[in-house]
Amino acid sequence: MTLKQQIEDDLKTALLGGDRFKGEVLRGLKAEILNEEVKQNKRDDGLEDAVIEQIIVREVKKRADSASQYDAANRPELSDQERKESAIISTYLPAQVSEEEILAAVESAVKELGVTDMSGMGQVIGAVKKKFGNSADGSLIAQLVKNALQ
Repeated sequence: MTLKQQIEDDLKTALLGGDRFKGEVLRGLKAEILNEEVKQNKRDDGLEDAVIEQIIVREVKKRADSASQYDAANRPELSDQERKESAIISTYLPAQVSEEEILAAVESAVKELGVTDMSGMGQVIGAVKKKFGNSADGSLIAQLVKNALQ
């Protein structure tokens, strides 16, 4: 079963089960997937799971940013809602790798690529992202690479 089909099935289950909140969150996610299909002219073929995972990562990040802005504006009821939405959406992401695994991959990539200063930071980040795909947080990778090269 594709990731898109799983989201559609969970949407139906949520709506039939009376879980309106989850249904609305999944409906929004499904709309984002449809928008990307239209944008890439793949409406008939559909998107690959890796592309859908990137959409999900983007949506989780949007909600985290919104939640932090709501926290700064002292609006906890809105930030809580954003976090709940993020929790629902993030269930469709692959399991995240640990910081230790990322650090080991960063150290390995630095050695393999022979990078000695910050000018090669992009190469190292690219190599680590290629290895882990959507199962590693990009900002954490960037921070660990920066620390390793300083």
